[in-house]
Order: sequence, then structure tokens, then C-alpha cells
Amino acid sequence: MTIRRAGLAAANALATLLLLSCAAAATPSTAGVPQLRVEVLGELPHDATAFTQGFEIADEVLYEGTGLGGRSQLRELDPQTGAVRRAAALPAPVFGEGITLVGDRIWQLTWRDGFAIEWDRASLTKLREVSYDGEGWGLCNDAGGRRLVMSDGTDRLQFRDPVSFAASGSVSVRMAGRPLTALNELECVDGHVWANVWRSDVVIEIDPDSGRVVSAHDLSELAELVQPDDPGDVLNGIAYDASDGTWLVTGKRWDRTFRLRLDGDTG
Repeated sequence: MTIRRAGLAAANALATLLLLSCAAAATPSTAGVPQLRVEVLGELPHDATAFTQGFEIADEVLYEGTGLGGRSQLRELDPQTGAVRRAAALPAPVFGEGITLVGDRIWQLTWRDGFAIEWDRASLTKLREVSYDGEGWGLCNDAGGRRLVMSDGTDRLQFRDPVSFAASGSVSVRMAGRPLTALNELECVDGHVWANVWRSDVVIEIDPDSGRVVSAHDLSELAELVQPDDPGDVLNGIAYDASDGTWLVTGKRWDRTFRLRLDGDTG
């Protein structure tokens, strides 16, 4: 099927409106949840056209999944300069979402297209598509590669097999005893799941066995530095760098990526 550029533009505009209307804009209350200090260590350039949906570092390579119909890609970046080394396009009008690495493969979600894409990591070529129900938002590789963790915009984290992508369970995420929805981009670190909460400047740390939020982190300073023009260009991209214990954090169509250290309990 041929997709006209005007049709894609209209579809992307509609998708943006849907994204802006699907969740409350209010920042969730972090009262009663331990908060870490946030230290900005530096910045590097980020492609301001990239609608970032997934961010992950492995073997000194930064991988990025981007969204919007007709513009979605899987990218390989230089984590020191932000330069795009390679990119593979998703077929229009597929809307790409979160990514994670499993050995020599990469899984990438789609938003409402109903399937995940498995890529060959070395060549960035598509190997297969695997169907799933519901929306796809964030994805990470937990428990030493024994399971994947997926978000779908609700309060639930789904667990999936890293080879077959079959669902194997789920857990409801609660902060101070209340369900927390709009869980978006994910990062699995040392048995816990980190998530940015969509349309807020909050990143949370979750115990995936209980669903309890064990810490929360206010990154509003970053958006203040970027000052995005579009309200849809929100924080969305958290990658842990195990080589030095720092984080790379960016947002949708942000012009820069920040290197951070999260350290210590502020109470």
C-alpha cells in the first residue's frame, strides 16, 4: 500500500493529539517515597528530530528506538558524542516504541500496531515480528536475560519470555499504596525496573516482584534546560551506563542528552 506524505503527516498529528489526551498531565505525588539526589555531569548532542521511545547502552554503544508513523527507526549512536552511526527504518506507518537488547538480538515494540520486532543486532536487519495484545510502550531486559519487562501505559508491568516474547505474568505498580499509570520507557538495573512516568518529569524505581515503587527522582531541571516548544516533547529515554554507574537521559525531540548521577537519599 502506498502512503502519501500528507497522510502520514495527518496520522502523526492525530497520534500526537491522542498521546496528549490519553493520560493526565499532573506529576504524580512522590510523598512518602525516598528520593535520590540528581547530579548533572554533562551534556551531549541529541538529534532534535528523534521522537525518542527507547534508550539502552551495551558494549559502549547507545541504542535508540524512535517513534511516529513513517519516521520510526532503530538507531545505533555513539554514547560519547550522540552521533548516529547506523539506522534502520520501520515500515510506514508503523509507530515504533521501546527497545531492549537480548544477546545478539534487539526487541522493539510498536505502539498500536500489535507486534514486536526482533532485530539482528550486528546488521540491524529485521528477523521476525511477534504479535501481542494491547499497546506497547517501554521494554527492558531483567533478571540476567531470563525475562523481559514491558509497559503498556497502564499501571501494569508485563513479563515476557526473551526468546518467544510470550507473556508469562504481570504485576501492578503502586506508589505510596496507589496504582501508578502511564509507565513509559523502562530500564532494568540490578533486579529493579526504572521507569519514566509519561508527561511528568519523574523517574521511578520499581521492585518488579511486588510492584512497589522504592524511590522516585525529580528530573524537572532537565526540561527547564531544554525548554521544548511542543508539550508532547517530554522526558522519555533513560539508559544506565554500567561502565561508570551513570545515566544518559533525554526526551522526545530534545536537542541534547544529559549524563546524570543519581546518588543518596534526600528523604
